[in-house]
Amino acid sequence: MRAEIISVGDELLRGQRVNTNAAVIARMLSAIGVSVSHIVACSDDEADIMATCSAALGRAEVVLVTGGLGPTRDDRTKHAIQQLLGRGTVLDEASYRRIEERMAARGSAVTPLLREQAVVIEGSHVIINSRGTAAGMLLDCGEPFAHHHLILMPGVPVEMEAMMHEGVIPFLTSLSNSVICQTPLKIVGVGETAIAAMLVEIEDAMPPATMLAYLPHTAGVDLMVSSRGNSREAVEAEHQQVVDAIMERVGTLVYATREISLEEVIGEMLLRQTFTVAVAESCTGGLLASRFTDISGASTYFQQGFVVYSNEAKERALGVPHETLVAHGAVSEEVAQGMALGCLEKSGADFALATTGIAGPTGGTPEKPLGTLCYAIAVKGGGVVVCRKVVMQGTREQRKVRFSTAVLREFWMLLKEREASEE
Repeated sequence: MRAEIISVGDELLRGQRVNTNAAVIARMLSAIGVSVSHIVACSDDEADIMATCSAALGRAEVVLVTGGLGPTRDDRTKHAIQQLLGRGTVLDEASYRRIEERMAARGSAVTPLLREQAVVIEGSHVIINSRGTAAGMLLDCGEPFAHHHLILMPGVPVEMEAMMHEGVIPFLTSLSNSVICQTPLKIVGVGETAIAAMLVEIEDAMPPATMLAYLPHTAGVDLMVSSRGNSREAVEAEHQQVVDAIMERVGTLVYATREISLEEVIGEMLLRQTFTVAVAESCTGGLLASRFTDISGASTYFQQGFVVYSNEAKERALGVPHETLVAHGAVSEEVAQGMALGCLEKSGADFALATTGIAGPTGGTPEKPLGTLCYAIAVKGGGVVVCRKVVMQGTREQRKVRFSTAVLREFWMLLKEREASEE
């Protein structure tokens, strides 16, 4: 099944908003085996909406449109589709009652503009909006687009995503008898080119119904293995054979085979091993602590974080010797070790991670170029067990992400070794 995604809104074309909706929809469609052939951003002009949707319906069986269903004058999608299909509108009583209940709970009445949110195009299957007021619509288009479907959803991300989960995906799944198997292979610290070089022979030998997608990101590349067919047993067997072959080649680099972040995996490992961790950061500016504490329940294993940007702070908060800073400079393996040991002592944690570096765009020297990172990991009762110096490319923001990921990856490898030694 082929699909197209149309995102309506002048704000997208002006660069005032990033089109996150299209990315979310594309990922969800891919997960059920629906192929997305085009993603288009369209203005709020009715003629543009009609022309864009007409062209899309000529190419794809399913066209998903977001935006332009709100109560303001620039929300013109519904009227444009009415014109395109030659249909009138009706009030959807169920949607109207939900709006009434929502307004009553706030002590407000339903205004004419809000009532319009419950008006749908004739022949629509209404998609319930569990997060807002504008009703979604699923339309069988009829001639000249017989057996083609238009799906209209609000542009508000949380409303759109709820509709996708609750109405759109179940509908699209019912249209196909195909069996889909997908496995993500999560990798950090290694680039797309290096991974691809390791998998050339496996890709050449893959069955036609199995695909391998490379999904590069700031800190590495994720792989997505997708297999499709009509027999569940055959598809699952073929899929697992490919996954096993890839894991045999690059498995030591894969931190997870499910949708989960590296810091979440580390959190699970710390919980299993009943360890705690603290961080001391200079160049990452609190990003390590933020990544740990983004996870609900992290207080079980994350003790505290120190952001020590100046030399004085490194001395005062962590006890890094003044002589070490003078002799080696703040960006050095010696200072990273001192920060890790000081963090370990001050926090009482089982592990301490420390970062010091030059994120840029200024501050580099021939001896310590931009992107230099020095990091260390110390263990209670064992001192410093990891100390590295690396150089990374990118913008300041990209380097900070890559710096923090490098330390987390090293910590993950250390915890993995400890788990393996205890088995």
